Amino acid sequence: MLETLAHTLRRHPDRPAVLGATRTGAVRTKATFGDLADLADHYTAALHARGTGRGSTVGVAVRPGPRALAVMLAAHRLGARAAVLDPGAGPDVLRARLALARPDIVLADATAQAVAGWARPLARRAHLALPDLAELGPVATVGPRLPGCAPALDIGVQAVPLPPPSDDDSDAVIVFTSGTTSQPRAVVHTRSSLAAGMTTVAELVRPEAGRPVLGGTFFVLVPSLASGAPVALPARSPRVLARQLRRLAPQATYLTPPQLRRLLAEGGRFSGRVWTGSAPASADLLTRVKRAGAEEAWGVYALTELFPGSAVEQADKAAFTGEGDLVGAPLPGVVAKTDASGELLLSGPAARDRYLGEESDMWIATGDQARLDAGRIVLEGRRKDMVLRHAENIYPGLYEPSLHVPGVELALLVGVPTGDGDERLVAVVQPRPGADRDTLRAALAGPLERMGSARPDAVLLAGIPLSGRSLKPDRAATARLAARHLTERRRG
Repeated sequence: MLETLAHTLRRHPDRPAVLGATRTGAVRTKATFGDLADLADHYTAALHARGTGRGSTVGVAVRPGPRALAVMLAAHRLGARAAVLDPGAGPDVLRARLALARPDIVLADATAQAVAGWARPLARRAHLALPDLAELGPVATVGPRLPGCAPALDIGVQAVPLPPPSDDDSDAVIVFTSGTTSQPRAVVHTRSSLAAGMTTVAELVRPEAGRPVLGGTFFVLVPSLASGAPVALPARSPRVLARQLRRLAPQATYLTPPQLRRLLAEGGRFSGRVWTGSAPASADLLTRVKRAGAEEAWGVYALTELFPGSAVEQADKAAFTGEGDLVGAPLPGVVAKTDASGELLLSGPAARDRYLGEESDMWIATGDQARLDAGRIVLEGRRKDMVLRHAENIYPGLYEPSLHVPGVELALLVGVPTGDGDERLVAVVQPRPGADRDTLRAALAGPLERMGSARPDAVLLAGIPLSGRSLKPDRAATARLAARHLTERRRG
């Protein structure tokens, strides 16, 4: 796929490739196909001149956009692997992660270096933090420099012959997913697993040349651009994003569930097919997206270890009446099964090769309890989220979908320890903006009654905390919120 992209960039150099938006939503071109090709060639030569090649690791702290994509293309061209840095992880975690990855060079734009330096107090307010990047390895600046930045990547570089493109199945990318400062964990994708994942996305979305796609992830950019479709990076402001969608009328849109919810609250409208993932997407959310103009609304089940795994369209999800969360049939090439404990296992060409520092393993243990229903995957909850009440194991994911009645934005079931080894089960429900709370409680009565022995001890209407890059519901923070609520109720 990356080789296809490289050829496409050269075939249509004058066409817009990466698009942005003004505050009015007007479309502006951030880079043409030719710009991307030139930038990738430039970075390839500069990295090669610094000794980067097969077996090298390149740390990447560059904002999503043309430069970040060009850096990834350059590393791929040289047979190096890219280790993606996340400013939201915190400096201590990043130090531990990069100590594991051991980059030969860290490429950072001026913004990332400012977060690690003079702008640290301002960045902290946005929950961004980086250690001094020089602690992680040699640093070079990509893009415009600001005072205090490391030297530019291409400073003093002279034209040198490049090696032939790498064609082996070496490591392509390292993405950190979890773990602690003492035991960080990272997913390693090879060139073949990365290509397989992007091919699956291309076959699923079917982007048409010349028609824009909206989305900011690597798995949106590469398949779309390789198909000749320009990609618009989503505006951060929901209000501007709504204007951007109206002006752009994309053939396909990929946004996370929190982005969709904020956009719908602004009265945003859609065109073409809409895809969402990275966090749970309820049937109600997908239905609202279709009512807002989307031809189709898809929920994608994906992991860092395998992207994508399955997909389900709104009509099928809304028609599902069983317990649990229907996430669709495994996509072509993906094999799904459950082990003796009911945990979902996945495998396929797009599966990660291994975790960094560990042996290869063809099966991915997802951490999700699940069952297969006529070949479709139905999630029943995260194994680690199990609540133990009255000696009964309760998997929240089995019941949470039923709480998404009209007027509900998000809903979680969390356990609150009672001090004697047992837990109380609390339903924390986030109302949609403007929803009447009395009406909402009445609508929840039926689903709560049908939960039987899993009926919660208390129902709390409150905002659910979010965390991480994808703004997933934070169960630990929600459980703490529920605990405070129960304590206040007892005192009252």
